[in-house]
Amino acid sequence: MSPADGWGRWTVATCKPDATRRSLVEPILEWIGAEARLVERRTVFVTERQIFTHYADMLAINNRFPFDVAAELRRNWVGASITVGLFHGQDEGTPERVRELLGHYDPAQAAPDTIRGHYGDDSTGRAAAEGRFIDNLIHTSDDATGAEREFNVWFGPAFARLLTPRTEELSRD
Repeated sequence: MSPADGWGRWTVATCKPDATRRSLVEPILEWIGAEARLVERRTVFVTERQIFTHYADMLAINNRFPFDVAAELRRNWVGASITVGLFHGQDEGTPERVRELLGHYDPAQAAPDTIRGHYGDDSTGRAAAEGRFIDNLIHTSDDATGAEREFNVWFGPAFARLLTPRTEELSRD
């Protein structure tokens, strides 16, 4: 399933469990909404299959982490409530432009005018000392390929209708 205008105008934002716990989902989605139009949002109770698919790249390099990646994903994600948003931008490069809004993956190193720099309260140093992944609030698609993969993880075929924006919606982009 692919959108008629290609995946380069789409991105998926995943508000992580720490964003949900801290009631930051609304301001984060609004921040991203300044760059791309929110088409759909949904609350998801994360399954092991979803999070293992989403973080397959990290599971593949498990030996590079000072903790068990699968166990950490299960502990922090499985059964957790998260919010995912599907965004549509005006032109190609939307995933990359939205990704820039996040800032550095380590909130302690992120610029204050980015989502992680503004709202973040964790650091890689603290996470490493505690043997866990960093809490950095949000993930968005890296690129068009990532947008397609993440759409399939968090939305899937039941939401394919969203990939064909109505003409009046396109004119607002």
